[in-house]
Amino acid sequence: MTSIKIFLCDARLGEPTLIEKTLNFPAGTPATVGQALKLLDIASSAEDLAIARKGCFGVFGKRKEWDSPIYEGDRLELYSELLIDPMEARRKKANKNLDAKLQAKAAGRKGRFLSKKP
Repeated sequence: MTSIKIFLCDARLGEPTLIEKTLNFPAGTPATVGQALKLLDIASSAEDLAIARKGCFGVFGKRKEWDSPIYEGDRLELYSELLIDPMEARRKKANKNLDAKLQAKAAGRKGRFLSKKP
């Protein structure tokens, strides 16, 4: 049996919690992210609905695959679902900034026309 100590950061429900865990991998079994998730009773396989979506877990902020190795002292992180698509958020922010610039430009023009008296 191989024992490794990892940190589990679970951010799926509300505030992230950090827990130190010691995992005992059976002899001859590689220490992978998938095996760690099984030992922690989070998922039973790579197709498990609890972790089926892409990018729902990683190590030290880097998304990992089911077969990725895990080492002593690694921080296994479980991520919550995104509330909004990042590309859509950037698009909205860019449009908001553009609208503000156009409104400021229009207000400047309006001020010039009002200040000219015949």
